[in-house]
Amino acid sequence: MAKGLRAYRPIYNEDERMLKRLRLIDLITLNIFWIGLNFLWNSLHSIILPVRILDLAPEHLKGTALGLITFLGLILAMVYQPIIGAISDASTLKWGRRGPFILVGTFFNIVFLTLLLAAGNLWLLFAWYMLLQLSSNTAEGPYQGIIPDLVPQDQRGQASGIKQIIEIQGAVLSTFMAGYLMERSLIWATAGVIIAALLVSVVITAFTVHEQPGDGVKGKPLLSHARDTFNIDMRQYSDYMWLVLSRFFVFVGLTAVQIFSLYFIKDVIGAPNYTELAGSLTAVVGVGILLIVYPAGYLSDRVGRKPLLILSGLIATAGVLLFLTADSLTKLLVYGGTIGLAMGIFLSSNWAFATDLIPGAEAAKYMGISNVATCGGSAAARLGGPLLDFFNARQPGLGYSVLFMGVALCFLLGALVLLRVREGRGSR
Repeated sequence: MAKGLRAYRPIYNEDERMLKRLRLIDLITLNIFWIGLNFLWNSLHSIILPVRILDLAPEHLKGTALGLITFLGLILAMVYQPIIGAISDASTLKWGRRGPFILVGTFFNIVFLTLLLAAGNLWLLFAWYMLLQLSSNTAEGPYQGIIPDLVPQDQRGQASGIKQIIEIQGAVLSTFMAGYLMERSLIWATAGVIIAALLVSVVITAFTVHEQPGDGVKGKPLLSHARDTFNIDMRQYSDYMWLVLSRFFVFVGLTAVQIFSLYFIKDVIGAPNYTELAGSLTAVVGVGILLIVYPAGYLSDRVGRKPLLILSGLIATAGVLLFLTADSLTKLLVYGGTIGLAMGIFLSSNWAFATDLIPGAEAAKYMGISNVATCGGSAAARLGGPLLDFFNARQPGLGYSVLFMGVALCFLLGALVLLRVREGRGSR
């Protein structure tokens, strides 16, 4: 990547990396590529895939089709992302160990997204979706190493807060845009906006983020390092693994709300313009996250990550239980905003906590392991599709009650698991 972070000049010693403090603009440019990734995945999972599946699958199997297709794709991502992240850790490319992967992955994102939108049956939709998972994670896996690579530890809460702001801006804008355009059957206009977001964000990243040439990991061959991706000292990193488990539970709950809300609005609220309203709901959740995410990240640098994470789980549990009682669009949006506030606290503090607990030399590998929880939780949430169809077939609306009670339980478990995590010196 080109020179751009003038504040960043890494100095290494034998024990730890000493990094200079970064300016606000540097923290923003480090994270700008997240807006492109979120334009792609939030619009795809919240709006585009549910609508496309309504076109291609029988009505009574819509939840099953959506759940299983995305479940298998996320299982693939869960395995592949840590491996490609570990490969980037061991990279010796002179352009940097992250940038080349980001550029190649983005190019193929555009190709496979276009083919997915043109798919004429479920099998083709599934095939292009799986390839899109591979290409996107080729970019995202290495990109997750950027903050641990370049940001000093006492700025990581701030950097993670900015990351979440950028991600949520992408989520809010993309889902609102996709809901509006897909309601009007403007599928290629939707694709054009997503592709533009990917291109703009990757170009800014390429010209503003400065990386040192890759130097590998302790002289270890690249393929050998990739084979050892999941070789983790569970005793040494037990706090990190408990944090990963907490993240898994939270993402089961968050993803279930995200992907099945469109069908909830259609079947329970009974709104005729359910596609557009689902985009509005996701936008409201995003605004809730946006309002709190930077203050939460900043605060976690000062008071610690763990108290804020436990608080977020409890708030999210209450929000989902209220969500289950919604009988109007207004209540739905208010309760969705409550969940958004909880997730804003969680997302900024959790990401910063993870960067505190991992070894810096293998940052992308370990952040990829964190994403095992993200993808694994998101994949597990997709299994709610068959569950939804099963209980709805026995009593209309019962499936949604069962589903959201399960979501509330997952948020609560995510908070309770954190009691096992010790918060050390670097986490506050």
